[in-house]
Amino acid sequence: MNFTEIAWNIFNQSIEDYHVHDNVNTLINNPYEKDSLERILYAKNWIDTVQWHLEDIIRDENINPTEALQLKRTIDQSNQKRTDLVEFIDSWFLKKYESIIPESDAKINTETPAWAVDRLSILALKIYHMSLEANRESASEEHRLNCQEKLNVLLMQKEDLSTSINQLLTDIENGNVKMKVYKQMKMYNDESLNPILYQKGQK
Repeated sequence: MNFTEIAWNIFNQSIEDYHVHDNVNTLINNPYEKDSLERILYAKNWIDTVQWHLEDIIRDENINPTEALQLKRTIDQSNQKRTDLVEFIDSWFLKKYESIIPESDAKINTETPAWAVDRLSILALKIYHMSLEANRESASEEHRLNCQEKLNVLLMQKEDLSTSINQLLTDIENGNVKMKVYKQMKMYNDESLNPILYQKGQK
């Protein structure tokens, strides 16, 4: 199997494992070996899966405002963990390809391998949940048909994105694309960079 086939299987395993209990408070039980890329990919999708359901919960119009605020903070923390893990995956790729000497005319891709993998992880969730809707017996036939059309588009996106990721990794291995990583530099969670947070400390 190529890289994206392996990643896709891991993402779907994570999604299936989460839905055994379908509870955002369920603790992760990562089945892969410590320090392996497979373990990192499973952890990445688990974060995405929990956050997917947190985003569903917070959109309840009748949610208690205090609970909504706590959920928003939980989602912010989840986003930070997601970003940190994506950057960690890029560091893994950077280490893997450190001996590759890029060609003099090597290109720089607009998206790093890990951020493309991030999109693939989210896409696995979209396909899982759209498939549920396309087959939901309690829904109208019109709803199921509309969701099936959307599912077909998502499945096409999955094939295209998988091909693109595999091509990018091949280009890096061949020296045709330069492996370069930029940090996201998130500011809103940093007490020294978010004016709302650091001005509060100055009062």
